[in-house]
Amino acid sequence: MELAKNDKIADKPSDKNVDLHRPELYINRDLSLLEFNKRVLAQAKNDSVPLLERLNYLCISCSNLDEFFEVRVASIIEMAIMDLNTISADGTTPSEQLAQIAIHAHELVSDQYKVLNDILIPKLAEENIHFIRRKDWTEAQQKWLENYFNEELLPILTPVGLDSAHPFPRILNKSLNFIISLTGKDAFGRNSGRAILQAPRSLPRLIKLPASETESGHHDFVFLSSIIHAFIDDLFHGMTVKGCYQFRVTRNSDFFVDDDAIDDLLLAVQGELAMRNYGNEVRLEVDAKCPEDTVNFLLAHFNLSRDRLFLVDGPVNLNRIQEINDLVDRPELKFQPFKPTVPAALARDKDIFAAIKRQDILLHHPFESFAPVVDFLRQAAESPEVLAIKQTLYRTGAESPIVAALIKAAKAGKVVTVVIELRARFDEKANIDLAAKLQEAAVHVVYGVVGYKTHAKMCLVLRREGKELRNYVHLGTGNYHPKTAKIYTDYGLFSCDKELGEDVRRVFAQLTSLGKVTKLNKLLQSPFSLHKGLVEKIDREIAHAKNGKPAKIMIQVNAVVEEQLIQALYRASQAGVKVKLMVRGVCCLRPGIPGISDNIEVRAVIGRFLEHARIYAFANDGNWEVYASSADFMNRNMFKRVEICFPVENKKLSARILRDLELYLKDNSQVWLLQSDGSYQRALQSENTEIVQAQSLLLEESQVL
Repeated sequence: MELAKNDKIADKPSDKNVDLHRPELYINRDLSLLEFNKRVLAQAKNDSVPLLERLNYLCISCSNLDEFFEVRVASIIEMAIMDLNTISADGTTPSEQLAQIAIHAHELVSDQYKVLNDILIPKLAEENIHFIRRKDWTEAQQKWLENYFNEELLPILTPVGLDSAHPFPRILNKSLNFIISLTGKDAFGRNSGRAILQAPRSLPRLIKLPASETESGHHDFVFLSSIIHAFIDDLFHGMTVKGCYQFRVTRNSDFFVDDDAIDDLLLAVQGELAMRNYGNEVRLEVDAKCPEDTVNFLLAHFNLSRDRLFLVDGPVNLNRIQEINDLVDRPELKFQPFKPTVPAALARDKDIFAAIKRQDILLHHPFESFAPVVDFLRQAAESPEVLAIKQTLYRTGAESPIVAALIKAAKAGKVVTVVIELRARFDEKANIDLAAKLQEAAVHVVYGVVGYKTHAKMCLVLRREGKELRNYVHLGTGNYHPKTAKIYTDYGLFSCDKELGEDVRRVFAQLTSLGKVTKLNKLLQSPFSLHKGLVEKIDREIAHAKNGKPAKIMIQVNAVVEEQLIQALYRASQAGVKVKLMVRGVCCLRPGIPGISDNIEVRAVIGRFLEHARIYAFANDGNWEVYASSADFMNRNMFKRVEICFPVENKKLSARILRDLELYLKDNSQVWLLQSDGSYQRALQSENTEIVQAQSLLLEESQVL
């Protein structure tokens, strides 16, 4: 692939002796993550996005913020408690980070509720989709809702009056709760003045009003919280309810498993899982109408400072509004459905092993179907020539066809080995259940390596073909998860290359036998050779640039955090290497700093599909090398996880990936450009500029083929 004219080596002198460890050269990781959530929320404001999808983006931004507090903020709070002198790459202490996070998070939450109340609810009303407030209920609606409360809610709601015999109940993480102010005495003469009501998670947060019974529209909804507010008096006979206010507590949900003290990883994870819902409190969300004394009572009970209080104008858990997408059948208000295609090489030949034997095959999800990956395992399960299957599973989803195929293979007498990562965040319970299900089918289950999450995406099938044993592999950038493969962009490669297959076999041997690291032919693997290999390839581009040769780097990842890799990219920029980064989420590198990063461009695409692929491409004096990987540019991916990075050596396939990257670099519709100050700006379009939307073009191309 030739470099474009504007990719020529820069001849501008730069200060090569600058200290690349200086804090001002780094963007704070957590503030960058909040910037990502702002970009997601911006999609909810985007008139070009279908209305119900805009609501979906709002919910995603809220769900992301939940996880941000559960994991990142919780971790920083612990660091602040343990060591106030811990300094991040950008030079801030944990306490300073928490102060900055509070400012930006409050701005984001305020914006979320403005989007809901001022933009989306009015626009939904224009489409005859209504959230009916209590003051607007008709007599027929009031009657139906009262009956609904008495029959569906009253029997399972259990308020707890607060007194010496009834202390404040344990509040589940992110659950919907109400604090109720009361006057009067109950049947036993008690009068504590306050009660707590927890809404069971099994209850829907949106109730659709039946049109025939309530004379409502076909898409009229009432929030569960509104119903409870309206009929709360029925729970406190003989007393007077003075106020009822929603609140929600977010807790530390990150696992701590002492790697040095683990005898049984499964038991350790199960023990931590049981405590997840009751970790330390990190955030309190309360109805904005709640009186000050009640707010202070809650803050005191949860031992939270004012900066972790969020007063909200609406439901305390916006995530649950996502339910409306399943309740409203309005295709014109959603993204147009599409059917993922299958590569011609697989469409022509139903024998997937014969097709792979002829040539390597590249899949680009979701534009191309995930079905061939399932077929690969299904045919392996049925083929008498297949002797063994080895597979990693990080996230795979409930009732996965992948798992069904593995079980079928084991029952057919094949040797099936599955490496399951028990510590895949928020999928721990699902993976424990999955491990038990596989073991019942006589699958050999391994829980990865203590201290190193197994994040690599790889599958190996060993076949006997005549007198020869041949390894067939599938390697990917994303999880073996059919559902997310429809909404995440990822690459997958089928190959029966001998050296590549041997490398995959060796990695599985490391994971299952605890053997020492052996030299790999083509794969780069963390925590052993990936980081070093990437630095070496960046340094090679630097050498080419200094010798006046074509030098360019294109990288597509989810995050850029690891300092040594950032410094290597800074050195590349200083040498005149053109560096193009496509970073969906967090980026701690500052582009555009004169003499340091003025040859680096960082762009983020936020569109219909979640950008999830990890691609590293190096010009290499015109002989492009293209690698795909499961790893982002993060410390954990490089040093604390088992990851693989695999070359795409077929020239046609690597050229296709390079073309995809160039298309993303031309996107002027869904792209945000990172500024030196850490903020993002939408790419501006001039009146005569042709609109380029990479995801849409890739989708159109896939439908034509």
